Amino acid sequence: MKDVLISYMKQFSDLSDAELDRIASDVEVARFDKGTHLLHQGDVPDRCFFILKGCIRKFTLDEDGKETTVNFYTEEQSVTIFNQHTSDKTSQYSLGCLEECVLVVGDLSIEQEQYDKNPALEAMTRKMIEGSMGEMHDEFATYMSQTPEARFRTLLEKRPGLIDRVPKYQLASYLGITPESFSRIQKRLGNPQP
Repeated sequence: MKDVLISYMKQFSDLSDAELDRIASDVEVARFDKGTHLLHQGDVPDRCFFILKGCIRKFTLDEDGKETTVNFYTEEQSVTIFNQHTSDKTSQYSLGCLEECVLVVGDLSIEQEQYDKNPALEAMTRKMIEGSMGEMHDEFATYMSQTPEARFRTLLEKRPGLIDRVPKYQLASYLGITPESFSRIQKRLGNPQP
C-alpha cells in the first residue's frame, strides 16, 4: 500500500522513485478498526495520519454532548490537528475511524528529526500543507455562501462517495442541517439513501 503514498508524494516533489521509496520505507503503516478514536477532544495531538484506505471523521463535542462534524478524510488525504497557536496545545477536535483504516502514522515528536534525515521531506510537506490549506479555505468560503441544498449538491459533486460511506446524521451535521432536512433535500434531488 505504500505505493499509494509514493504516488501522492510525486505530486509535490521531483525526487526520484528511489528517494521517494526510501522516505516511504521509513514510515509506520498501521491498521485501525472501525470505531477507533485516533484523538479525543482535549488531548494533546502527538500523531498525524495519511489515509491509504478508510474514512476518518473530525468532530467536536459541546458541553451538552452534541456532536458537530467538521470534516471527513478519505484515501490520499492527510489528517493533522494544528494547534500550536493555542496555549495548552490541546485539540478542539476528535478523530474517529468510520471504517477500518490503513494509515501512515507520523510521530509529531520526531518531526524535525525526520526532516533532518530527509531534507526534501520538509519542502514536500510544506507543499502538501499549502495545498490542503488552500482547499480548506475554498471549501469554507463555498460553505458560508451556499444554501443547505447547494451544500448538498456540492457534496455530491466534489465528494460523491461519502454519501455511501458515512451515516446520514453525520453528513447532515457536516452540512449544517438536521437529519430531517438532509432527508428532504435528498428526496427532492432523487439521491439514494446512504
